[in-house]
Amino acid sequence: MKRLFYFVLLIVSVSAVHSCKDLADEDGNPLLDTNTNTGLNGKRALYREITDSDTLATYYYNGLQMSKVTTRGASVTDVQYSGDKISRITFRGFLDSDNDGTLDVDSTSYEQQFTYGGTGRLESISENRSVYNRTPAVPPTPAGPWVLTTKKAKLYNLVYSSTTSKLSKITMRSRDVAPGVIDYTDYSETSYEYSGDNVSKVVRNYGPIMTGGAFGTPTEKLGYEYTNYDAQINPYTLLPFAYKISSILSTDYGDYKSLILSPNNPTRYSITDLTQPVPSPIVFSTNYNYDAQTYMKRGFSVNYIYKPL
Repeated sequence: MKRLFYFVLLIVSVSAVHSCKDLADEDGNPLLDTNTNTGLNGKRALYREITDSDTLATYYYNGLQMSKVTTRGASVTDVQYSGDKISRITFRGFLDSDNDGTLDVDSTSYEQQFTYGGTGRLESISENRSVYNRTPAVPPTPAGPWVLTTKKAKLYNLVYSSTTSKLSKITMRSRDVAPGVIDYTDYSETSYEYSGDNVSKVVRNYGPIMTGGAFGTPTEKLGYEYTNYDAQINPYTLLPFAYKISSILSTDYGDYKSLILSPNNPTRYSITDLTQPVPSPIVFSTNYNYDAQTYMKRGFSVNYIYKPL
């Protein structure tokens, strides 16, 4: 239940504010004009996610390819490609690992390498992650140097439905990076269900890996359901699939973001602690605003700003 309490804090902190700002991009060029009924025409890119109090994300492009994302806490995600496919993602900055709406004090860096199968689908992600901490400043003494506290290696395997070709499961194995440590010690297993093309249900189990590699009994189990989809365009359809998977996996409890995998927008979703004897979902809902080209421009009190390509 503590985990769900953090999710509530996260949603409340984001939903408390909203914005209708007209913005310019990094070069000063005007973006979506909210003072007309026409908006952007032709090809577009997702440029920024904002609230009145903060900028949640800004997306940068090299030609047609998204190459960098900046997020809260001056965090930077760099995206590299091999041809038209993402081959590596590196992150340096601060995460909200417990979903309480506040960035961690610890600094995190990770590098992910992406492997594709013969059909071109993303099949696995290998990750090396480091977490750093430092003594906070107590004036007149400045903050201490960043010190490595945790280093982990993770391996994610993606499975797709043989009938629909949609993502059906992600399995994660994790271990400490330390002398003599070669066996994975923890796992998570995430399953996906769909209504049409939209994600309708996500369940993620967490637990230990036993001697011999078998998955032990789950110690945590969280469920997410997405319903009442509209027929309009989800802003995240403009982002690469591999990046969206990376974003969901950026923290151990990022599956609430699984709606970004859908082509449309759910007006209602719920989060449930499935380890409880009588699971009780916490439900969130919203009304959306759209532009003339049917792209969603505001939902759950977050505003989505586009730029022409």
